[in-house]
Amino acid sequence: MKPQFLATRLFIALLFFIPTGVSFGQSDKPAVSDDEKAQQIVQRALKSAGGDRYLQVKTITGRGLFTNFVDGISQVPQKFVDYVVYPDKERTEFSGGGARTVQTNFKGGGWIYDAAALTLKDQTTQQLDEFRIAVRVGLENLLRGGWREQGAKLSYAGRRPAAVIGHRNEAVRLTYPDDFWVEYEFSADDGSPVKILYERKHKNRDTEEIESFSEEDRLHKMISIDGVTVPFIVDHYTNKIQTSRIAYETVEYNKPIADSLFTKPANIKALK
Repeated sequence: MKPQFLATRLFIALLFFIPTGVSFGQSDKPAVSDDEKAQQIVQRALKSAGGDRYLQVKTITGRGLFTNFVDGISQVPQKFVDYVVYPDKERTEFSGGGARTVQTNFKGGGWIYDAAALTLKDQTTQQLDEFRIAVRVGLENLLRGGWREQGAKLSYAGRRPAAVIGHRNEAVRLTYPDDFWVEYEFSADDGSPVKILYERKHKNRDTEEIESFSEEDRLHKMISIDGVTVPFIVDHYTNKIQTSRIAYETVEYNKPIADSLFTKPANIKALK
């Protein structure tokens, strides 16, 4: 997996934390097109995440290990540090084995530094599209209501078996105007997030045919810090085969983060 896609996977996980400036106030009335049951599930999930404490997060600094999987087998983990600043800045640094990669995204743009290749480049259209999809499927987009501005419809997707026998998950679905959809499963016991499921379409290089791939994030090890509860382990699966694991070691909220971290340097020597 290429470094830029590692950062995208990490960002999907971090989107559980990031504020977007849109909240579900107690006095808000659900849109006519929204399913009432789905709205209740989302409200309960927001409360489980920390309610007002969750809404007050403005910056996040996360550290941990990212492990890539090949054919379901784990590879050598990479250390990462991720910086997020509300509302539209994110920088992920990967290091390990003498290599270093930095990916930075901001509203409408981004850049990547690859120490092994000694390159500092603007992100391609494909890379920026990957990031936009990460924003779409993030739990944050659901909990803060960012999907409303994107024209998506919220609906109830039913009750499903949980990993623990005898327990159930409640599922909701967001469907976008372009027919892209994403589903979120929450524990029926306490409203905590359990899974994110969606589909991606890719062109087969050999046949030129468009193929669909199921994508799934499984969320584990819920930990509360400063009143905000988040998953510290995120396992990603493609077509039911594990492709990565994000394991946070520390997460800090509302710590000052310098703007200079997100500005593309004039050259590699100027990179911080």
